[in-house]
Amino acid sequence: MVKIIFLHPDLGIGGAERLVIDAALAFKSRGHEIAFYTNHHDPDHCFTETRDGTFPVSVIGDWIPRCIFGRFKAACAYLRMIYAAIYLAWYVIPVEEPTLIFCDLISLCVPFLKLARGPFRVVFYCHHPDKLLTSEGGFLKKLYRIPLNWLEELTTAKADKVLVNSKYTARVYQEAFQTIKDVPDICYPSINAKFFENTTPKLLKEIIPVGSDKFIFLSINRYERKKNLSLALKALENLKHIVSESDWQKVHMIIAGGFDSINLENMEHYIELSDLVTELDIEDKVTFMKSPTDVEKVSLLHHCKILIYTPSNEHFGIVPLEAMYVGKPVIAVNSGGPTETIVNDVTGFLCEPNSESFSNAMKKLMLNPDLIEKFGEAGRKRFETKFSFDAFSEQLDGILMRERQVISQARATDNEKKRK
Repeated sequence: MVKIIFLHPDLGIGGAERLVIDAALAFKSRGHEIAFYTNHHDPDHCFTETRDGTFPVSVIGDWIPRCIFGRFKAACAYLRMIYAAIYLAWYVIPVEEPTLIFCDLISLCVPFLKLARGPFRVVFYCHHPDKLLTSEGGFLKKLYRIPLNWLEELTTAKADKVLVNSKYTARVYQEAFQTIKDVPDICYPSINAKFFENTTPKLLKEIIPVGSDKFIFLSINRYERKKNLSLALKALENLKHIVSESDWQKVHMIIAGGFDSINLENMEHYIELSDLVTELDIEDKVTFMKSPTDVEKVSLLHHCKILIYTPSNEHFGIVPLEAMYVGKPVIAVNSGGPTETIVNDVTGFLCEPNSESFSNAMKKLMLNPDLIEKFGEAGRKRFETKFSFDAFSEQLDGILMRERQVISQARATDNEKKRK
């Protein structure tokens, strides 16, 4: 058994947070001791495992502002993580003596973690290069990003091991960080299948006031513009014009996802989507849910017929895996991570990012119940074969073993030098 420390910027509700928690669960299942450190943790807006005592969580640097007059969000996020890394290096690592430090999202913490002395290794999980996630801006924005982008590449290279979540992200990583010659390891995320198995789904009427006879399309994504949730709504409106009136009466869409009241974009985008529903005249066909609990999310996946997944160039996408696990077909954009999880016309459909393509796929499945069942069964089999939690745990355990071997070799070399 070894000690493993996780350092993550904000333990809220999202794909990155789900991944690090599942990684911690995988390590814990092998008998290792886990501790989380973060800049922010709200017990009312987090995954269960960080709230119920499964993992101890320590918050460092939450007093540092998230932005300055609504700007410099990236710089503030980097500063918060650097502060946390320095705190760990000075006060935590020397006492806890971890074997592995697992950090993600912000690489600037890596060299500061290495200020600590001791035989530990730093693994950085790159969900996607941050330099490619920033929104377009004018000259000042580009000038502001130059040092941040340079530092991201420089500090990512300082990690002892870099992991990425898909072949797609590996390609993007190598294109974005051309001075880094080491090829990252691909470590596909998984889901905590035991939680799904042990959860009794709630009745739909206990979650939302929708009749059990409805044909439910489900979208689960954070309320962020890059998730392109408007595509799901426009596809739903287009479906109205290509199915019969009786079929249309059965249709309902649930838009569920992470919503943080202190996140301005979440609030703005929720209003934008609400206005779009009114504009499309589909208010009675759409229900919005903010930050469903884990049990509610599992329940929604069980009750829906089809998952709609709308982000383009998504780094990986954990929700399609969850849908495949419970035997639901997935309709997603034909780009990014979903092209590695979904097999077109086998476990779902990969579509162009427009409402016509999505609504045609929705119609095809809606009018063919046998196809829904066939795709669902194929999705579950694909999950078990390639993306199971056991496979994920094996990958992580193999990485840990290799890093421990490096530590042992370094110790042996140091002892040999001392003897000489």
